[in-house]
Amino acid sequence: MFNSYLHFYPFCGIIIIDGISASSGLIEWSLKFYIYPERRSGMFEVGDLVVFGTDGVCMVEKVGALEMEGVAKDKQYYTLSPVGKKGSNRIFAPVDGKRVVMRRVLSLDEAKSFVNRLSDIGRLEIPDERKREDTYKAVLQSCDYIKITELIKEIYFRRKTRAAAGKKLPSVDERYFVAAENSLYSELGVSLNMAKDELRSFMEKSIDEI
Repeated sequence: MFNSYLHFYPFCGIIIIDGISASSGLIEWSLKFYIYPERRSGMFEVGDLVVFGTDGVCMVEKVGALEMEGVAKDKQYYTLSPVGKKGSNRIFAPVDGKRVVMRRVLSLDEAKSFVNRLSDIGRLEIPDERKREDTYKAVLQSCDYIKITELIKEIYFRRKTRAAAGKKLPSVDERYFVAAENSLYSELGVSLNMAKDELRSFMEKSIDEI
């Protein structure tokens, strides 16, 4: 069983819950710093499913002021609960925040349209090979599902090409590939009610058609 304590970090505008085990007394830290440009699509309401930065799909549990000492009573916050992540802590983000990408999850029709045109989406362009990781990171932070798809296709093709030459894929590519898949498939899984393996099959087919 866990007891929860709130901590406010004014320099990043985010409040995080630290889960403290009542049995072991161990603290599970979950401090996150959000420094990316704002991309919001209007006000969100309780029950809405949103994509929140690199935390992926979350549900809006509450919108309103926080009953917490030291926090302005007239400031509104979203209480977000990560979807499909056991043990994840709730996230509290200012409604007027400008440091994190936050948008609505794709609707059923939008997700269907996206999947139907997967073959039309190409690979991610890497302008400077020396900054490949920076390019990967920027894409994930953007929450742009088209760019994330391009990233997946780029690394998939890169792995295939290197394997044919008897080379392994660099660990940085593997890491971002997994992160990109988790980001995209978690959203599509919610929108389409499909399993990750099914979505991966669609993606691999579209890559082979490039």
